[in-house]
Parts: sequence; structure tokens; C-alpha cells
Amino acid sequence: MTRPSPTEVILGALPPDTLPALREALARDGLDPRDRDAFLMCREAIELVRTLRPEQGLGEAMDQLVAFVHHAYLQWAAGGTVVAVDPPALAALLGPGAPAAGHPPAPCYVQVPERRVWAGVQGDAPHEPLDGIYLHGDPAGALRVLGVFGMHPERDGFTVVEASGPRPGGLRRADGTAPFAPAIPGGDRAGLHSLVGTDELLELGWRAAALVPERNG
Repeated sequence: MTRPSPTEVILGALPPDTLPALREALARDGLDPRDRDAFLMCREAIELVRTLRPEQGLGEAMDQLVAFVHHAYLQWAAGGTVVAVDPPALAALLGPGAPAAGHPPAPCYVQVPERRVWAGVQGDAPHEPLDGIYLHGDPAGALRVLGVFGMHPERDGFTVVEASGPRPGGLRRADGTAPFAPAIPGGDRAGLHSLVGTDELLELGWRAAALVPERNG
């Protein structure tokens, strides 16, 4: 059984007509929802972002909120697909030579086992666990990946990091460790993995895309 996705936790708390009204507005205005600039030209999309913005404001974090709203809406509009990755599948996904998709999948959320993948996402703050990643393709065919970190029932919100582009090649860390190797003390003994830099997040996205079932039609 999967955990609640960020879409369910955040957008699921909105009035039930919010997302259907946004979908109708995008269609009415002839806007491609995959195009983020076009998405933000829709009045209903801007209203949704404002609804979710905390009263104290966000400053530079506004871009992260917009990215989350865009990814979460696309996942909802595509049927709310959540792909749950179990521990053996995660080990294979992060191992050497793991296959990757040849093209972006339909919008979805890929959820990894709890507290198994970590990243330092806020400067010198403690590393945060990855809950999962949103995936979708932009109009040009590049993959967009949004990592969701630090999601916990007792925490108000979570941290997101976005990466986009073609599959990165020749991943190499400055310290010589392998991509996805643990970067926190005791990580090896605990069987943990780490994401270091957005290229590793993007590579994870391309690999995870291979796990997403093809959509018919």
C-alpha cells in the first residue's frame, strides 16, 4: 500500500471542484498545460498558487511552489498515477547499468521506500529523505523531475528540487564516489543512498521513467 502522495495531501485538501475547474479553463483558453509559462497564463492556475502560498510569503521559494503546483496538477490530470518502488527495485534502480527510458513518461509520481534516499537540499541544513519524484515531459520532449524531500505528517510542508533536460551522461562526483552512493555518515552500513547535485536527480528521473507503464491511447 502506497503512502499518500504530495498531490493527495496538498491538492486533495482543496474544494473538490478546484482542479476540474482549472482543467476546463486551460482547455477553454487553448493552453498546453505542459508548458509552464502557458499554464501560468491561466487565471485559475494563478489563483491556485495564491491559495497555497502561506500568509508570510515565500520569497525565493515561490518558484518551488509553482513547480510543485504544475507537476501535481499534471499528475492529477493524467489520472493520478503513483508508481511505488519497493526496496529491491530501488537497489536495482540505483545500481550500475540500470536502464533508462527513451522518452518522458506520462505525468506521474514515483514513490520510493521511506528514508532510503537522502540529499542535502538546503545549504548546511541536515540532509532530508526523498519521498518520491514527479515526472513529466515538457513540450520540447525534455524530462522534468521534481524531487519531494522531508515529507512527514508532523511537518508543515516539504522541500522540492527540480531538474530538467536530456539524460545526463558521464556522471562523476568530485570525491570519486559512485553516483547515488551514501553521502551521510553510516550510510553504507544502513544501506542508504544519496543524491548529490541535480544531475543525479535527473538521472534518477530517467531511470525511474522506465518503471512507468505505457499509457494506451
